[in-house]
Amino acid sequence: MPAKQPVLYVIACGGRPCGQLPAFVSFAQEQGWDVCVIATPAGTKFLDAERLADLTGHPVRSQYKQPDEPDVLPPADAFVVAPATFNTINKWAQGISDTLALGLLNEATGKGLPIAAVPWPNVDLVRHPAFRRSVADLRGVGRARHP
Repeated sequence: MPAKQPVLYVIACGGRPCGQLPAFVSFAQEQGWDVCVIATPAGTKFLDAERLADLTGHPVRSQYKQPDEPDVLPPADAFVVAPATFNTINKWAQGISDTLALGLLNEATGKGLPIAAVPWPNVDLVRHPAFRRSVADLRGVGRARHP
């Protein structure tokens, strides 16, 4: 029986780099990952959900499911947040789960799963003190779990 592929959740936030997700998905699959894409509501405007679903074999999710509905995605082993917007980084650092993407990130953080984030704010937003605090807080979570 073949070994189960590890599952990578790609969290896609609203930004032009979402258009490059098919190439990233293909790369991750070549590395042995079963990839699932979850978009923030703003992220859905920048990606081709049908193409990504065809590539991954999984629907692109952006909304919470109903409590009585089965999960359509396998459980994640790791996460990539790309692009990670100013809004998502700040809400994630505060533990806000007002979207499916943030809820999954907050749960993954609590579970200690590996998460790589690729921030994509503009230059002015990078200088905002809230963004700097949020990035520092999120980095601190990783150090606290893996000294």
